[in-house]
Amino acid sequence: MPQIIYVNHDGSSIEVEVPAGTSVMQGAVDNLIDGIVGECGGSCSCATCHCYVDEAWLGKLTPPDGMERDMLECVLEPRANSRLSCQIVVTEALDGMVVNLPESQF
Repeated sequence: MPQIIYVNHDGSSIEVEVPAGTSVMQGAVDNLIDGIVGECGGSCSCATCHCYVDEAWLGKLTPPDGMERDMLECVLEPRANSRLSCQIVVTEALDGMVVNLPESQF
């Protein structure tokens, strides 16, 4: 099962197994990771699952679609590597991916 590494704003991290086919957001919610809220449940309508994907992993992801890009305009402190974790589906190719969590989702 792929492992995803969630790095909190304070630098602490937690590595969890996330089943392939599950979103990075759901992996965080299922493992009680505080930095991901996921208020909308993964429907790409709230942006409370914002994360920063480690630069080394960006090329392995499908680029954000128009809806995700629009929602990313609502996040605090957006960066070039900002993504909504509800839109990243875990695959075996993402084993070891690092996602950094923002200081706040609101």
